[in-house]
Amino acid sequence: MAILTRRNLLKASAVAGAYGAGMVLAPRLSALAAGDPALLDARIAEAMLDGKGKTRNVMTYATGPIGADPMPPVLRTRRGEKFATRFVNHLDEPTTVHWHGLRIDNAMDGVPFVTQPYVYPGDSFDYAFTPPDAGTFWYHPHCNTLTQIGRGLAGMLIVEDPKDPVLDAEIALNLRDWRLGGDSQFIEQFKARDAAKSGTFGTVRTANWQPSPTYDMPSGGLVRVRILVADVTRLYNLKLAGAEALIVAIDGQPVPVTMPLDVAVVSPGQRLDLVVRMPDSEGVVVALEDIRPSTPKTVASFRSVGASLRRSLGDVPPLAANPAAEPDLANATPIPLVLSATAEEAAKDSICGSLGYSFWAINKVPYPGDTPDPMAPLAEMKLGRTYLLNVENVTPHAHPIHIHGVNFKVVSSSTRKVMPLVSDTYLILPDEKVQLAVVADNPGDWVFHCHIIEHQKTGMTGYVRIV
Repeated sequence: MAILTRRNLLKASAVAGAYGAGMVLAPRLSALAAGDPALLDARIAEAMLDGKGKTRNVMTYATGPIGADPMPPVLRTRRGEKFATRFVNHLDEPTTVHWHGLRIDNAMDGVPFVTQPYVYPGDSFDYAFTPPDAGTFWYHPHCNTLTQIGRGLAGMLIVEDPKDPVLDAEIALNLRDWRLGGDSQFIEQFKARDAAKSGTFGTVRTANWQPSPTYDMPSGGLVRVRILVADVTRLYNLKLAGAEALIVAIDGQPVPVTMPLDVAVVSPGQRLDLVVRMPDSEGVVVALEDIRPSTPKTVASFRSVGASLRRSLGDVPPLAANPAAEPDLANATPIPLVLSATAEEAAKDSICGSLGYSFWAINKVPYPGDTPDPMAPLAEMKLGRTYLLNVENVTPHAHPIHIHGVNFKVVSSSTRKVMPLVSDTYLILPDEKVQLAVVADNPGDWVFHCHIIEHQKTGMTGYVRIV
């Protein structure tokens, strides 16, 4: 989950209020929430990413003809309603779709050899599930992940709750880097020496596939900003300049109490939901900045334009909690998990691609890649029992650890104060030990991995089995 500063934690307070009519800026794809599956394609396209020239061989998702905006669509559905889509692969290599953060049936999780076969070029696969949680989630491949996500295959999935407050506006921001050269074309996706450290950074930074875009928002309005870090490497230190905001959800889960945004560290795979109170004066610009490591970079801007109901942040209540089983910590079974470097031999090649190196491991075992029998599970869990993941990072680098199919609740950290937040992704700092409580309430084999994709693809991956 996102790291919050001590100032955020000290300023956190619950408030309540009411809402009137508003508008939604992210598109609704209502067909995907209907009974019959709608089409979702993976395609090759061109896109203007750096503001200089069109980049060829971009990979994207589409629900119809690709228009002027080739970015993967923001899919929308509702909690408790069936979501169905027929995925068709128009790439020239196999792929799948993983629905990141959703607690759904194992067969729909999109991991080759673990939950489903590859979707080969020209083939299709029907995904259907009923999301139990409302929030900000996303979809991406789990095959040749560094190349496919790195070239664009990452879209947002918003699950609405009928109890969601109606604000003056809403926008979804898909944040990511691109590895482009001076001619606007792709360059090598990674460098081995960087993959063995914090990862290889991109050369062009975008929000919604645009460098530092500006969006018009109602003057004096309350705006829900749903943020996804779809990058394969970069950690963001997000801060708002020119307005105040509340954090209302982290990684798709409502926070126990809303809290003022100071600085939030959001790593690959994570999501952050804010409510921003726009300035009253017309034309005033608010900047969402990344202040990591030192020089602020404007990620996106919001300009005050037009009328609103002119409410305050004091009118923002906590979001309705998603249903979740409370961990039985008194009877929890401990599971030790050590994140480390490795000097094992090079990874085996596979249909879903290998980087050719094994730099990282979990419990001293690097993941061999997608094979019919990849490795033994990290742990076997009994359905309905509570487990305490004692995760220790003995490396000098941070690792955003993501678990499929279930959520965990943060219990403790050896280095910082934590809130008892529910999440699917946790950023583990160097030399940090954390305790993450998991209720094993979803049967199947569920992948557990670092979401810095070079770390995932060079060994820091495993899975747990719930039976």
